[in-house]
Amino acid sequence: MIIDEQQDRSVRFFSLHEHGFVRVAVSTPKAHVGDPERNGESIVTEARRATERGVDLVVFPELSVSAYAIDDLHLQDALLDDVEQAIRAILRASADLSPVLLIGAPLRRNGRLYNCAIAILRGVILGVVPKVFLPNYREYYEKRWFASGSGITGAEIDVAGQTVPFGTDLLFAAADLKDFIFHMEVCEDFWAPAPPSIEGALAGALLLCNLSASNIVVGKSADRHILTSAQAMRCMAAYMYSAAGGGECSNDLSWDGQAMIYELGDCLAESERFSREPQLTIADVDLQRLRLERMRMPTFNDAAVRAGNPERTFRRVEFLLQPDYADKGLERHIRRFPYVPDAPARLDQDCYEAFNIQVHALIKRFESTPGDRMVIGVSGGLDSTHALIVAAKACDVLSLPRTTILGFTMPGFATGDTTKGNAWALMKALGIEAAEIDIRPAARQMLADMGHAFSQGEPVYDITFENVQAGLRTDYLFRLANQRNGFVIGTGDLSELALGWCTYGVGDQMSHYGVNAGIPKTLIQYLIRWTVSSGQFDAETGRVLDAILDTEISPELVPADATGALQSTESKIGPYELNDFFLFHTMRYGQPPAKVAFMAYHAWHNRQVGAWPVHFPEAKKNAYDLEIIRHWLERFLIRFFQTSQFKRTAMPNGPKVSAGGSLSPRGDWRAPSDGSAAAWLRDLERVPKA
Repeated sequence: MIIDEQQDRSVRFFSLHEHGFVRVAVSTPKAHVGDPERNGESIVTEARRATERGVDLVVFPELSVSAYAIDDLHLQDALLDDVEQAIRAILRASADLSPVLLIGAPLRRNGRLYNCAIAILRGVILGVVPKVFLPNYREYYEKRWFASGSGITGAEIDVAGQTVPFGTDLLFAAADLKDFIFHMEVCEDFWAPAPPSIEGALAGALLLCNLSASNIVVGKSADRHILTSAQAMRCMAAYMYSAAGGGECSNDLSWDGQAMIYELGDCLAESERFSREPQLTIADVDLQRLRLERMRMPTFNDAAVRAGNPERTFRRVEFLLQPDYADKGLERHIRRFPYVPDAPARLDQDCYEAFNIQVHALIKRFESTPGDRMVIGVSGGLDSTHALIVAAKACDVLSLPRTTILGFTMPGFATGDTTKGNAWALMKALGIEAAEIDIRPAARQMLADMGHAFSQGEPVYDITFENVQAGLRTDYLFRLANQRNGFVIGTGDLSELALGWCTYGVGDQMSHYGVNAGIPKTLIQYLIRWTVSSGQFDAETGRVLDAILDTEISPELVPADATGALQSTESKIGPYELNDFFLFHTMRYGQPPAKVAFMAYHAWHNRQVGAWPVHFPEAKKNAYDLEIIRHWLERFLIRFFQTSQFKRTAMPNGPKVSAGGSLSPRGDWRAPSDGSAAAWLRDLERVPKA
């Protein structure tokens, strides 16, 4: 049944359809050569399986009703009559099935035979799209049997007693599910220099579906991956690909049944190749993400204009999907750490690139300045540690002594022995020029000059108390840079800029070059781990880096409490791993808060489910329930949209590192400093409270 719009939001919140997802599948049934009746039965069996799994759309292989490799049998009326009977049977069986079925069949029209993709929903044929590009080379002879659909628009065809739209100008759109718009093409169309799906995408389709047969030869699987990934990325769409599998004729060919579902450049799901059993490859596609990506890329609209605005010539066939908005889970891998490489095969490459983006950006800035020294404050925390090892590697690349770096540790009222010890150990291990400046006397003087209660012996540790220390550290660094002919390397990171967790102007928000500005906290932790595991530095440096990674994140600006507990950053602003998750999906794609919470819940509510980045410490594998996610997301929204933009508007130069974006007003993020978080907080109300 269709759920009323006013249904309890706590129920609808857990539905994938509520958040712009649709569940799609690629089916690889067992083929029966030249036996449409049995092929129809196989299609129905797989369609029923798809219904049980809550699938919204299923793509079957090319000519799945007749089988593909039957050569001249395609021109036999007895077989073609049987194809029509099999389609009638599929229509009858589909009446009580939920998915849209995309099946392949040879169809007769106006004295010609076409290789067709047929869209069926609950007993009704929505439309038929003929194949445009007919391969007629090497093992292929399709022009012997089929006519091309090229140029056929605005037409109709009679199929199994129904008169339906026919042509290459068809898009199919769910009237009751925003963004569920798909386009069909057939096999060789996909291998052409300009596939029909490009025009389909430019006309508005977000799901591109390819019904393919595609025999297998060595290396072809990789070619399919390249083409599918590239087409999905280029069209800013999801691309579904189905190749014929077991049961196709083996006269001269073999078949592997490869099925793939790509979204942009991400492979969401892939079948097991050479399986002897039918397969249903399922994934939940984020259509909202795709639409938002197109909105962010004016190039997409420019391409549509250049192509003559295909939306004006395509016919849009509307249908009612009638989703029930039930909780069906999520058939999709949601990365807990969207900024962190989680594919083992990409680990070294991604970390190498991220680290060297920073190193070589710093080299360019160093070579462009009149000074000859790099000045950095070293606290023993993650950010200054990472900035320091980037600077050390820059010196190595430039063949400069590491004493080019002037490192200063500047203990304040709450500096702990552990972090101070780590700072000194790291500076010694790296061989930089190191010194210590105790900022407490200057801080006491400033607080006394201000008449602050702390100077009278009262334990008042307010924001003034904190920022006096942060400001003095930066002031010292700038004046030291003046004195020593150098420039100040900033240590503040992307996560802190997003949350405004930095002291404006005279604190860690300011530097001569913010080398960490494009690196979120979670990636900093992982890059430091990578420098250790990949042997970027010697063993002693690696030991110190491991010790720093094991230290709780703290600004160390407020003395320990009566129990000895130090000020904890994450207890104040929330876990960085959640904040970085929120930041990525909010900034990179513009996803609404309720959806961000939905994805965060599926990524984080069970530490035993889903992949973790390689080498991630077992003890740090956390889990968060929806109540905690909602709590910290609300605080993130206020910080990000309402209270912190003025700090980002005046941020110093620094390199963009991740495709997740940077917060530079000269780069990915431009926003008003006087903005409100009201709209985002209202959307957050869709998330059920405990």
